[in-house]
Amino acid sequence: MPSTPTALGADWLGACRAAARGLSEVLAEHPTSRERVIETGTRGEGGDRTLVIDQQAEDVVFAQLDALHAAGARFTAVSEERGVVDYGADDVRVLIDPIDGSLNAKRGMSHFALSIAVADAHGCAADPTMADVAFGFVFDFGPGEEWTARRGEGAWLNGRRIDAPPPERRLDDGRLEMIAIESSAPRWMAPAMDDLTANVYRVRAIGSIAISLCQLAPTRVDGMLTLWRTRAVDVAAAQLIVRETGALVDFTAFDEPLGAPLDLEPHSPVVAARTPEALAQLRCIVA
Repeated sequence: MPSTPTALGADWLGACRAAARGLSEVLAEHPTSRERVIETGTRGEGGDRTLVIDQQAEDVVFAQLDALHAAGARFTAVSEERGVVDYGADDVRVLIDPIDGSLNAKRGMSHFALSIAVADAHGCAADPTMADVAFGFVFDFGPGEEWTARRGEGAWLNGRRIDAPPPERRLDDGRLEMIAIESSAPRWMAPAMDDLTANVYRVRAIGSIAISLCQLAPTRVDGMLTLWRTRAVDVAAAQLIVRETGALVDFTAFDEPLGAPLDLEPHSPVVAARTPEALAQLRCIVA
């Protein structure tokens, strides 16, 4: 069934902000790492063990989706915990990660985020991909930063448009000064060390793909990459935010840079940079 004409025109930003406020309350009710590590005993559709705070956070988000649906919006939700949920249409897709960086959250570390993206299929028969994301929202609960973007309209940080980001920084030898890196398990980092050393001076591992990617939008870092396959729920919103500032994003396992599908499977590493030259440098690290 096609969506109603109001599906993409629904108040996604308002719903996301309400969800972020609700999630803040959930976290406040579970302030310690001892409380946050409690598991439900099940695994989410994304394959990870579900924490009580994961489930409660997702309940907060889906309460907002229920309200949008009751107001007339029709779409399909894809969430890390519940999987695919039909809200009456399959040509608008909502990608949800209630807590991206949940290991940080349960350990009491500061950086973790709510990530929500909305995509449309442009009336095409093919399944939507990263290129079809029309709205992105990432809320970093550490510094309280809200990152948003709308396709073709730009990106915003805490309500201020990100205009004319600074250029990337390089050392005299051509290495990028600093990048963010995720999927930083030693078994994935070790094979990449030679190429990282050749192309990058410093790395930062925040522990959240969405937050790490957003750092490129105002050029806080000079690039970002993951060393393992990413899931759409982790990256769909942030990749739009970055692209709307003029940066480049490449899902390296696909012929088309933005060809990764919007489902729950981990399909491809992601690489992002401000220039084609930097993108090529980082791409060789995950090739």
